[in-house]
Amino acid sequence: MRIPVARGKLKDTESIDKSQNGRNTGKRFNKLDEKSYLLAQIGGNMRNIQGILDFFQKIARFGAALSFASFWGTPLLSNDFIHFSFDPTRELYEDVNAEFLKKYESSGGKKFQIQQSHGGSGKQSRAVIDGLDADIVSLALSYDIDAISKLAGLLPADWANEYPNSSTPSYSTIVFLVRKSNPKQIKNWDDITKPGVGIITPNPKTSGGARWNYLAAYGYALRKYKSEVKATEFIKNLYKNTSVLDTGARAATTTFVQRGIGDVLITWENEAKLTLAEEKRAGKNNFEVIYPEESIKAETPIAIVKKIAEKKGNLDRAKSYLNFLFSKEGQVLYAKHHFRPYDPKVFQTVAANFPKIKTFNLKDIGETWESAQKKHFADQGVFDSIYKK
Repeated sequence: MRIPVARGKLKDTESIDKSQNGRNTGKRFNKLDEKSYLLAQIGGNMRNIQGILDFFQKIARFGAALSFASFWGTPLLSNDFIHFSFDPTRELYEDVNAEFLKKYESSGGKKFQIQQSHGGSGKQSRAVIDGLDADIVSLALSYDIDAISKLAGLLPADWANEYPNSSTPSYSTIVFLVRKSNPKQIKNWDDITKPGVGIITPNPKTSGGARWNYLAAYGYALRKYKSEVKATEFIKNLYKNTSVLDTGARAATTTFVQRGIGDVLITWENEAKLTLAEEKRAGKNNFEVIYPEESIKAETPIAIVKKIAEKKGNLDRAKSYLNFLFSKEGQVLYAKHHFRPYDPKVFQTVAANFPKIKTFNLKDIGETWESAQKKHFADQGVFDSIYKK
């Protein structure tokens, strides 16, 4: 039985960024607070017994790590403009929000704030389904947005047809981040399955990036060995070398970069390049990016959560925001933050920043997101079988 959740109090399951004309409180590589949006959903209901019962029901339902200290922050107003996004887009949308708000206000639009939320894509999708009032969702994969449509009915089933490239303003791919001089000599997917190699990758149950990582490795093996059995064995060997499964891509980066765990981080190209850029700014040079022989084309769509945006009076703002993302200005910002822009003219101007890599998509390995989810990531799927005792 689904427990109803009051809408509109908190923004995130992992971290909250608040943007107003470019001011952002999120900090790169800080340990993420597991803020419980569930606590905030209950809010004033804690004054009565039913509210207390609901509170403990929600704890049982989600297994949330509740923190009273993190709860007493600034609550969302009912008409706040909220953007839920996946894990490694904090810096991107800090920049985007500043530029968009500047343009919007200079064109006569009424000043407003953008509340920005980041976390593992699967967790972000679940949060919206269960009651958080996001006006826009930009998630790691279309399956997580489809889930919001199918399970909560908050946006139309054909949402992907509303903007170019199936409502996908940019894309990325999956690469390796290794320590300087590449001590384990990792060059391709086969190298990370060898005994003695420590892998860091997030948990596919909560992270969209982790699902792309998994399917990049599985797809490589399937295309190489022409056998699902051998590809499944390959992916099992990969996870045998994995000691930490963080909830999202940014947490995995923190584990590898700050905590010094593992020999290789499987991650988004944009996240790996951001790490190098931040190392350079700090006068350090501790890591290298390795491009495997081939990888997956990781498309990250965006959509307006129409029923919520309409209810809050934010639909026109949401449309303006997405139009900006697909404009030349928006595409330049994606490229600036190491995402590959879809606009061919913009990409041509930045192509030198993106090494050529052979990529495949889900169709090339005989999958859709629905089939891949059922086969690999659902309960009792291939991923679960890896960790069976």
